This record gives sequence, structure tokens and C-alpha cells, in this order.
Amino acid sequence: MSDRAKLFWSSMAELGLGASVQSLVGGVLRDGTGATISLEDPYAQTELASYPDCGAELAAEACDAAREAQQIWAREFSSARRGEIMQDIARAVQTHVETLATLEALVAGKPIRDCRIEVAKVIEMFRYYAGWADKLHGEVIPVPSGHLNYTLREPLGVVFQITPWNAPIFTAGWQIAPAIATGNGVVIKPSELTPVTTVALVKIAESAGLLQGLVNVLCGLGPTSGQAAIEHSTVRKVVFVGSPETGRRVAVAAAQALKPAVLELGGKSANIVFEDANLKHACLGAQAAIFSSAGQSCVAGSRLLVHQSVHAELLEMIADGMDAIRLGDPLDEATEIGPISNARQFGHVNQMITGAQAEGADVLTRQNTPQTGYFVPPTVLAGLTNTAQAAQTEIFGPVVTAIPFADEKEAISTANDTMFGLAGAVWTNDIGRAHRMSEAIRAGTFWINSYKAIHVSSPFGGSLNSGFGRSSGTDALMEYTSPKSIWIDSGETPKIAFGYVS
Repeated sequence: MSDRAKLFWSSMAELGLGASVQSLVGGVLRDGTGATISLEDPYAQTELASYPDCGAELAAEACDAAREAQQIWAREFSSARRGEIMQDIARAVQTHVETLATLEALVAGKPIRDCRIEVAKVIEMFRYYAGWADKLHGEVIPVPSGHLNYTLREPLGVVFQITPWNAPIFTAGWQIAPAIATGNGVVIKPSELTPVTTVALVKIAESAGLLQGLVNVLCGLGPTSGQAAIEHSTVRKVVFVGSPETGRRVAVAAAQALKPAVLELGGKSANIVFEDANLKHACLGAQAAIFSSAGQSCVAGSRLLVHQSVHAELLEMIADGMDAIRLGDPLDEATEIGPISNARQFGHVNQMITGAQAEGADVLTRQNTPQTGYFVPPTVLAGLTNTAQAAQTEIFGPVVTAIPFADEKEAISTANDTMFGLAGAVWTNDIGRAHRMSEAIRAGTFWINSYKAIHVSSPFGGSLNSGFGRSSGTDALMEYTSPKSIWIDSGETPKIAFGYVS
């Protein structure tokens, strides 16, 4: 067994996950019965573990366990008590930051310093929604009939959540925290390629007082365990984070089961630089927007729109800066970019670069890659128009398509000429222009002289191929609850007439 594999298993043991990769159902670690799934270290390109798909039967058990626990959680735990337990969970996760970060770096290939930040954000998520647990309430509505009319916001019941391989523990916290704060039970299926930190997070939460069975983790495949959970009668809503292609299949399956869905999908976000911008800051922002996390981010600034008067200058600055970016072992403290997370995605990114070259792109890349690992060096594709495949298709790697524009009108037109609507940014010193651009660009999140700033307190989501619904802020509380309208006849005589209220 290699040193990296030993570190993987020792980290698993430290987090109470035992000697195999298992689902967590009803508070108990359970083996699956389906096809074998391999977990690969994307840096060493060696197998860390293999495990069986949990399968449809275990998925059904998880849904039943979540429903049973949810009824207790919503009825017997006050909202204040739920918040207190979530605060305890945040403190418990704090004691395991290094181990969780190490496990995430090994399995997902993210630099460990980035993993530490993402675990810290999970802690922040539980703290934030803990504070909301006893502050979600309805309202009194002055209806004209003389009734006392008030509303309650009630938990949905059981929700099924599917999270991606690019940020496993981050998206687990992002989804679980608002769901349980509002009184719901959860069945969550992380990517079969990166399931272990989600299981670890829930195990830690249970050790801190979370009701066992309230959150269940399925380690398995979408067509088996995922489909079974969507169809299960206890599930009231489906939440999916991932690619548009898979999102469409999930949305269809949910619709066929007459269940609503929240979809947080991909992006092809425009990062727009005007001639009056501070080019040094814009260069650093552009690099962070696309090269951090090896470009494996739904909000990555994968289209760089630059005013034609500074286009060549900014591209030269970015290309020069690429030489200083450190690629390497995710466990190395100095590493800034790790490998692509899996072999399939590695193949897709390289295929997109090859296709761009065939369309006439000038490929700017000045970085030697490590001898091992699924590495793609920071890459700029120049000389293409916005109609090129590389400008319209989500690459999900450290590859940016640079496109010049002549004026504000063209920048807006080009930015919106996509089937995505997730994020965007503008770099300018003209405050009026900044506001005009923020209003004109179709995006759920838009930055001015910045990029990638997000926080659990602010709503996040998109439109079109970027999905629908919102998964953070107070908007997420609305996604996980439904309003109930209650009418009390306060008059001396009933006001009910045939067929309507008079």
C-alpha cells in the first residue's frame, strides 16, 4: 500500500469511517450490493479504494429513515433546539478541519489549503443557518373579509440532494444546513467519485447531537440509488448540483414523479475588462476566476471579454503570470493548482483544447506540468469568436477563451450570447458603467472589480442552462419550506356562503 493510500485509510479511521467506503443510513454505516465503483487519487493516478454501489433498496431504506427522523426533528425539537445542535455541529467540525481537508485533497485533487478554506466555509454554513432556525415565521395578512388570516412556514418533509465531485464537502454543507435548519430530513447522494467527506461530515454531525437518520448519505450511482430516491414516496423535493446534461435528466425524473426541483448547474460566465480598468488587478482577477480550483467551478470566468484597445496587453500579462502559478501535489502546501479531479473530465478538457485549435485558436500556455496526475496547465485560447465551441461549451478546466470587444454595447451582447446565466463580472473605474453592466448582464451573481466572492448569506443560482432556484441566503429557507394559510372566523356569525367566502 502506498503512503498516500495509507494516509487515506488513516484519515478515514480517524473520522470513524472504518475500513471500507460505506453509505450512512439511519445512523449506521452500510455496505452496498451493486456494481463496483473505484475511488482514484487524481494526482497519483492510483486506486485508493473500491466499493459497491449502494443500490435501490438501500436508497429506499434511507428515505424511510429520513422520514421517521424528520417527524421527530420537526415536532419534538423546538426550532431553538435545532439551532443549538447546529451550532454544536459547527464546533465539532472545527475539531476535524485538518483530517477532512486531507481526505478531500486526496480524493478530489484540490490543493489542501483550498480544502481547509472549504471546510471552514462549511462550519460557517452551519453557524449561519443555526441562527435562522428560530427566526423563520409567517405573517398576519389583513384580508378584507374580517377573518384573522395568518401563515406558517412548514418544512417540506424529506428532500433528496445530489452533489458534485468538484467541491464535495462544500456542497454537502451548502445543501444540508438550510434543509435541517427548517426542519427537514435529508437523503444526500454525493458523486460516486468523491463520497467520503460527505459521510464524514454527517458522522461528525451525529456525534455532536444530530438526530440519527435525519441525514442519510448514499454512496452510489445516479441511475440506481439516485433514481430510486427521486421516485420514493417520502421525497418531497429534489436538489441537484452538477452539469446541465445530468441536471436535465434529474429534472425530467423529478417532474415525472411530480416533485419540484432546484437545479444548480453550469456556467459560461463573462469576465469583462474595459480599457479604464486597473489592468494589474483585472489580470489577477482573471487568473483567479479561471485558474483557481483548476477551473473546476461553475462560476469560473471562462470567457474573458477585453476591450480591443487593451486586449493584447492584458493577454500578455496573463500569459506571463501563468509561469508563476504552482501546479503540483494537492497535499503540498505550496500547490496552487491541483490535477483535474478525474480521468473522464481530464479527457473532456483536453478534447476541448484540441477542438479549439482545429477552429483556429491561438493556444497560450506556458506551464510545465508534473510528471504524474491529470494536469492541464493554465491555458488561454485567443483568436476565436463567441460562436466557437470553446466559447459556448462549459470546459470546466483551467482554460479561458479571450474575446475582444469594441464598446459597451458589444460587450453586453457578447456576454449574453450564451445559453447560461449563472455569473459574470466587470472591471472598470466608471461607476455608471459598472451599474449599467450589472443590470444588463444575465447572471444570478455579478461582481464589480472582483470575482468569485460568495457567502452563505447571499442567494446563489442562475437561469437557463445554469438551472433555477436558489441555494443559499434566506432564499434557501424558502426553497425548503412551504407556506400554509390559516383562516379564523372571528365574527359573531359565520361568513361562509355557498362556494366562496363573503
